[in-house]
Amino acid sequence: MTGPAEYFQRDRNRHPAAYTPRYKTSVARSPGLPLISLEQTKSEITGPVFGHGDLGELDHDLIRNYAKDGDPIGERIIVHGRVLDENARPVPNTLIEIWQANAGGRYRHKKDTYLAPVDPNFGGCGRTLSDENGNYFFRTVKPGAYPWRNYVNSWRPAHIHLSVFGSAFSQRLITQLYFEGDPLIPLCPIIQTLPDQEAVAQLTAKLDMNATIPLDSIAYRFDVVLRGRRSTMFENRLEGN
Repeated sequence: MTGPAEYFQRDRNRHPAAYTPRYKTSVARSPGLPLISLEQTKSEITGPVFGHGDLGELDHDLIRNYAKDGDPIGERIIVHGRVLDENARPVPNTLIEIWQANAGGRYRHKKDTYLAPVDPNFGGCGRTLSDENGNYFFRTVKPGAYPWRNYVNSWRPAHIHLSVFGSAFSQRLITQLYFEGDPLIPLCPIIQTLPDQEAVAQLTAKLDMNATIPLDSIAYRFDVVLRGRRSTMFENRLEGN
């Protein structure tokens, strides 16, 4: 009996280098020695499994899942798309988790000291499972840009963090999505570590007027590819996909 096959390797010419000095924290994060290739175990290829019973009714709705006495402030948006494997097949029942800053660009985290106010009705976290066709969606508010200490006047574009589990532990992907038309994207040292502009486009959620709800929420589409040569990027680290 033949065992599970190994996953496709990523395209090293398309993924960014781990050491990119313009992104200052990569200097400390990048490995100092050559990476070691390890054979994948059966448990890495066959698990984990998540069920709908693990999720709450409002886990995917960041507008409502933390609200105390009203809706959060900001532009209401829908983020939706599909989770696919390295052969462009849908990945059903996979856990997708997101976290983000509020509309002012501040996270609900004790170490975030940015001067923007904390929104009492916005927690900034959500999760859902993809359906049988790999589809997922979240309802939230569009996050704001915020400054960071890379250089004197560095600003992160509006973005949402995603963690996606595929059909195995070795298929976990942690990445960020950006928004089409954001003028800060070409100025961001993290994004510019990507040598391939097609990869930058793959990290950009596209405006989707067909899924927009009139008088309610603007929609953006963002598909995620797990593993393989054309997998969705994980910024400038070689881990995560």
